[in-house]
Amino acid sequence: MMRRRDLFSPRELRVLASLHGGGPGFYALMGVLVGVALWGLIAYGVQLRYGLGVTGLRDNVMWGVYITNFVFFIGVSHVGALMSAILRLTGAEWRRPITRMAEAITFASLLMGGLMPLVDMGRPDRLLNLVLHGRLQSPILWDILSITTYLTGSTLFLYVPMIPDIALLRDRFAAGPAWRRRLYTALALGWRGTEVQRRHLEAAMGILAVLIIPIAVSVHTVVSWIMAMTLRAGWNSTIFGPYFVSGALFSGAAAVVTAMAAFRWAYRLEEYITEDHFRRMGYLVIALGLIYAYFTFNEYWVPAFKMASHERGYLAAVLSGPFARLFWFTQVGGLLLPVLLLTLPRASLVPRLARVPLLQPRPALAAAAASGVLAIAAYAPPSPVAATLDAGVLRAVAAGTLAVASLWVLVALLPLCRARPIATATVASVLVNVGAWWKRYVIIVPTLQSPFLPIQRAPQGWGVYTPTWVEWSITFGAVAGFLLIYIVFSKLFPIVSLWETRETEQGGEVAHALAR
Repeated sequence: MMRRRDLFSPRELRVLASLHGGGPGFYALMGVLVGVALWGLIAYGVQLRYGLGVTGLRDNVMWGVYITNFVFFIGVSHVGALMSAILRLTGAEWRRPITRMAEAITFASLLMGGLMPLVDMGRPDRLLNLVLHGRLQSPILWDILSITTYLTGSTLFLYVPMIPDIALLRDRFAAGPAWRRRLYTALALGWRGTEVQRRHLEAAMGILAVLIIPIAVSVHTVVSWIMAMTLRAGWNSTIFGPYFVSGALFSGAAAVVTAMAAFRWAYRLEEYITEDHFRRMGYLVIALGLIYAYFTFNEYWVPAFKMASHERGYLAAVLSGPFARLFWFTQVGGLLLPVLLLTLPRASLVPRLARVPLLQPRPALAAAAASGVLAIAAYAPPSPVAATLDAGVLRAVAAGTLAVASLWVLVALLPLCRARPIATATVASVLVNVGAWWKRYVIIVPTLQSPFLPIQRAPQGWGVYTPTWVEWSITFGAVAGFLLIYIVFSKLFPIVSLWETRETEQGGEVAHALAR
């Protein structure tokens, strides 16, 4: 039965309007993303032509930013399946406007993450060797199997709940472009919304929600086993499975918050994605962040307390050596600061801070700028200031001053964060994802640069990994590809589930009528 346009509410029409072409900003964004993705393809062509020698990868450090991308994308993909499945099974009604965004993140990130092992192999035809000569004892074989199973399951988990909405689009675009009409007619599978069809749909969604949870958990556990089942400093751990899963959920939940903010702003979805959704997702990010912090503390504290000889070089490199800045950025900027931004502004005393003259943003930012200049003078050789003072003392003073000034800025900005909770949650979520990518880098590269046995008969420099322009180009191309898939999906299908949000409205109206 064909639906008329007036059967859609004004806010549903706003969602449907997002399926049509965008303005100049949209086309400019798409142009930039297509350009970056094409540049990444060119870089991959260079790698295919000249081999992995054009990268920073060598025999001793055979994993770098490609496997970092792989672990990051697979991790981000977790939230769509796990969060949506758990919230569906627990009957959380507030999830309805955001579950499709989360499930689409899973689909797009798995497509990009699944490509990274092929890129890292150098020759994609080597994938056939895994099929022909793979060993059941090999975590890599199970990794490929679990990822393909997860991609299939998450695609079904995304597609099945979309069928009623695709039928709505089939009816709405009955007189529209032929390609849209054919696409929606094929994907709607003859959906008419009968009672039998709805019963079958609910049963299929329930089964998929139950099945997708162990599949999603197993995928990232197997990814962690690829590292944990080798005898290497930093990876020889029994908690890598839950450590990776908790980190994946943390970064994935933050990615959903970023997507919520982007689509709310771009498609004017304020009536669907409210401040309450950001508050609830903020609670989820805080809880997952604390769990991840617990595993991180265990992961580094236990070997640091024992300080075994084979772990010493790795821990020194990460905690105070060449990777220390990245490591502490991931812990402070990618974990501690986002949790504080989502937690402290809700404290009852925050409104009173705005009345304290010393806690205004301007003096705090001025102090931070001054401490930043001092830090540059202390760390940037040759420095005339550093030449007149003890370098160690000056750097300690600069670090302490910068820490105090940063804390001052954070406290001074709390009233502003409380007044703008959505912007604050968005900033926190972006910090989480930036920190998550670098944390994967810190997990992989320092370990490979700290082997148990000394590197012998290798050219100088092979023991140190430095990514080349080819690797960075492919990395940025993969990120652009992820965004392109996600945006194109939102232009083909409603990014908010119309039929599920309709049920919420109808349920609310019935409850309201019964209450009267």
